[in-house]
Amino acid sequence: MADNHHKVIIIGSGPAGYTAALYTGRANLNPVIFEGMQPGGQLTITTEVENYPGFEHGIQGPELMDVMRKQAERFGAKSIFKEITAVDFSKRPFTLKSYDEVYTADAVIISTGASARLLGIESESKYMGHGVSACATCDGFFFKNLKVIVVGGGDTAMEEANFLTKFASEVILIHRRDEFRASKIMTERVQKNSKIKLMTSKIIKEVIGKEENSRKTMTGVILEDTKDHSTQELEADGLFIAIGHKPNTGIFKGILDMDETGYLKVKPGSTYTNVEGVFAAGDVTDKVYRQAITAAGSGCMAALDAERWLDANED
Repeated sequence: MADNHHKVIIIGSGPAGYTAALYTGRANLNPVIFEGMQPGGQLTITTEVENYPGFEHGIQGPELMDVMRKQAERFGAKSIFKEITAVDFSKRPFTLKSYDEVYTADAVIISTGASARLLGIESESKYMGHGVSACATCDGFFFKNLKVIVVGGGDTAMEEANFLTKFASEVILIHRRDEFRASKIMTERVQKNSKIKLMTSKIIKEVIGKEENSRKTMTGVILEDTKDHSTQELEADGLFIAIGHKPNTGIFKGILDMDETGYLKVKPGSTYTNVEGVFAAGDVTDKVYRQAITAAGSGCMAALDAERWLDANED
């Protein structure tokens, strides 16, 4: 059991977790990162990342995460490629379980992120990063003068459709219902935008594409009418899924304070949760920005908060 005790355990990887590991590692706290089900986080399913500072010509998402992991390891961070399945924050040291093994920690940083809600069709996964995206601000730049589809009916879908008109030649917004659930002002902005075409009472049944020289490219979608169930093929160069995000906070329910959608609450201007010694960073607390750079910044904050908290509570 002594071998499984650590000063700092970081639950989750990605930009927030790796940055927290880098800073706590440099503070000689020997952090351990539980990388979870998706080591490296959402950026591992992103191809080109052009908006992360320091990479003038861009970098592949998985490569950026690999560089971050190695940088943290250089300062003593250790990655464990397991998922934390349960936690007990009622007493210190904190207890964390990974299947049949138990770990303890003096401080915990949560960076489990959020997962984009997807359509749940096999072809969407096949073309993810090859025309299909769940982040317009991340990938919109790659669709200059191209035709794209946005699927969704809330404020996020409206914002992404408007944003994409900065790049795309045409944006088609598809929603499964007759009416949008987005706010009136956001809906009106979309309706007034001449680059956006609205298609209601439609769902995407399949993403279609081609494969040449081992390179996959999306070429369009098959739509189904929700009323008469007729189908049609719609050509497009890109598909942006904007049906919301789900924070990965299931194991913290009833333990940590969270909002109605499951995002962890932190004290203003800090990464402190409602439990002393437990900190949260990255997309698990952020439903507004959701960018790699903001996640990394909050990972730095969490590491500094944890280091200072440990110094003040050495006993």
